[in-house]
Amino acid sequence: MPHIESTANARVKEWAGLLEKKQRDRRGKFIVEGIHLVQEALRSDADVECVAYNVELGVPGELAEDARGGAAEWIAVSAAIVAKCTEARTPQPVFAVVRKPAAKLADILRTPNALVAVLDGVQDPGNVGTIIRAADAAGAAGVIVGRGSADIYNPKTVRSTMGSLFHLPIVEAVLTDILPQAREASAKIVSTSLQAERDCYEADYRGATWLLFGSEASGVSPEASAFVDESIIIPMPGRAESLNVAMAASVLLFEAVRQRRM
Repeated sequence: MPHIESTANARVKEWAGLLEKKQRDRRGKFIVEGIHLVQEALRSDADVECVAYNVELGVPGELAEDARGGAAEWIAVSAAIVAKCTEARTPQPVFAVVRKPAAKLADILRTPNALVAVLDGVQDPGNVGTIIRAADAAGAAGVIVGRGSADIYNPKTVRSTMGSLFHLPIVEAVLTDILPQAREASAKIVSTSLQAERDCYEADYRGATWLLFGSEASGVSPEASAFVDESIIIPMPGRAESLNVAMAASVLLFEAVRQRRM
């Protein structure tokens, strides 16, 4: 296997650059950190360009089988290179460079009775990643990430997905272009609102349903609200003023799961 020791190496500089959004967008690649996420990428048939592992520790035992096959290049690197190319506070023994997938909106629109999570200006990477993870767990047909939301390939977002990033289509789009197409495909667009009068448990999520979640600070934008078919509120009998957007998304996604299993 190839071996790189110097942080001044040209490939290392390119990898480290992927920690910045402009470089991820320019090169169409992103970094995946840690054993679990690298394993998920490899076993979910993501387009993995290469896997770099700490030469002092060797290939992690959990990845030994993956290292023996597949198209990804495996490269031994110094601990300094791993540190330069990753952001996690806990030192990682391995990271991978993955090419961005080309998720297609048409695949989501064609799914019968699709359950879709839509993010409108959700700026916190941890919340974006958690919603993707919840949507995956709920068996959603996909996630739509509107402009103004955190980059789905931000290292913190990627970590927060816990591998769900590789399990379902995620489309970055302009919501005012996408939401009309959802309505044309007979999907109902539902959003939460503190001013809504209808309880979220009274709404029907059994048909094609797109759940629209707004920013943590200001909620759903007026532009996206224009396409909402139904506004609902999550009842909170306790003293908390509100739920964060990831918690609210989880509540609604799994209410949809409950209804669809009845």
